[in-house]
Amino acid sequence: MPLTNAGRDYLAQVIFSNVTKFDNANAYIGVGDGTTAFAKTQTDLTGTNKFRKGMVSGFPNQTGVDPNQVVFKSSFSTSDANFTWQEYGIFNASTGGTMLCRKQENIGSKTSQQVWDFTVTLTFNNP
Repeated sequence: MPLTNAGRDYLAQVIFSNVTKFDNANAYIGVGDGTTAFAKTQTDLTGTNKFRKGMVSGFPNQTGVDPNQVVFKSSFSTSDANFTWQEYGIFNASTGGTMLCRKQENIGSKTSQQVWDFTVTLTFNNP
């Protein structure tokens, strides 16, 4: 999943520890119905319908994955994000904050009869 400019800038600021961390208390998976292609200048999801959900206990983590991977996981209940999911991103706030990365992909249509556990694995690679 490609980094946004804000995500790149965030990672540079981590060196100085003057940022809100993407930890269990602050990390969110956001989903939306936007179909706009990814652009590194984006700072939020592009859809009309969008919803952010915090992490389930124990996430994000690096347990059981390569050291260059981070796993984020949220559970969307029957009352959460009932629309067609066409995009998703990782955030460090329930509103505003930094969108670390975003992907435009048709995940499917969630209804109020469903609970969806959604996992995103980020892999950091050298080009």
